Amino acid sequence: MSAGPRRATVDRLRRAVRGARAWGRAALPGPVGALPDFLIIGGQRCGTTSLHHYLAAHPDVRPATGKELQFFSLHYRRGPRWYRAHFPPAAPGRRSFEASPYYLFHPSVPARVAATLPEARFVALLRDPVERAYSHYLHTRSYGVEPLGFAEALAAEPGRLAAALADGPDTPAAHHALRNFSYAARGRYAEQLDRWYAHLPPERLHVVRSEDLYADPAATYAGVLRFLGLAPYTPAEFARHTRRADTGPSQLTPALRAELSAAFAPHNARLAELLGWPGTW
Repeated sequence: MSAGPRRATVDRLRRAVRGARAWGRAALPGPVGALPDFLIIGGQRCGTTSLHHYLAAHPDVRPATGKELQFFSLHYRRGPRWYRAHFPPAAPGRRSFEASPYYLFHPSVPARVAATLPEARFVALLRDPVERAYSHYLHTRSYGVEPLGFAEALAAEPGRLAAALADGPDTPAAHHALRNFSYAARGRYAEQLDRWYAHLPPERLHVVRSEDLYADPAATYAGVLRFLGLAPYTPAEFARHTRRADTGPSQLTPALRAELSAAFAPHNARLAELLGWPGTW
């Protein structure tokens, strides 16, 4: 078995064990953990793993049992008691959280989150959508899921998503396509934020450019802490965490980059207007 499929198998086993343990805790009588105080909601391939590590290191923060619980996207039918079983009990002066990058993109999530976490806060990371799309493609390919070249995968994306969504966004086929083949769609950030703002006030959602986190992690992290009402803190290091290494020549050619940049330009302009940013990428 090659590295990609092997990693996918290990991930599935790890998440199955974590989910089974949550079922066991949920089945016991008495209280389970408290609902989280905040979520990192995305986007995928935008630095969420790094930010998860930085926040988990804060002395007043206790993370969930693992990253990407996917309750509001993949596992909503398991119910809130199963979800709460992933978190510690409430404690004075302590906050808990989880990070699932699919939350920003999946259309059903904002309403579910608003109903379940009416006072929580949310953090979103947004990366140059061209770079994000190609990183997403490499990630999907590394798991052995994507048989097409990058240009061909982009051309196939609209048809793949339309076919998978024919029966709604919560079928196994829809989740498979939305998670794996949404290379360009996930970069249309304003559309996704509009769905979130339809269910919660803007002041509860803090949006950060991934490039700012990469360039000045200390200042960006400090801004996130202020938004979350957490005391200032500096982790031992601001390492970048990623699970994929690029190999081989890039398929993001100058011509394809220019084509994608032009396609994303109106969406980036809309994003800048929505957030009051002077520019995006």
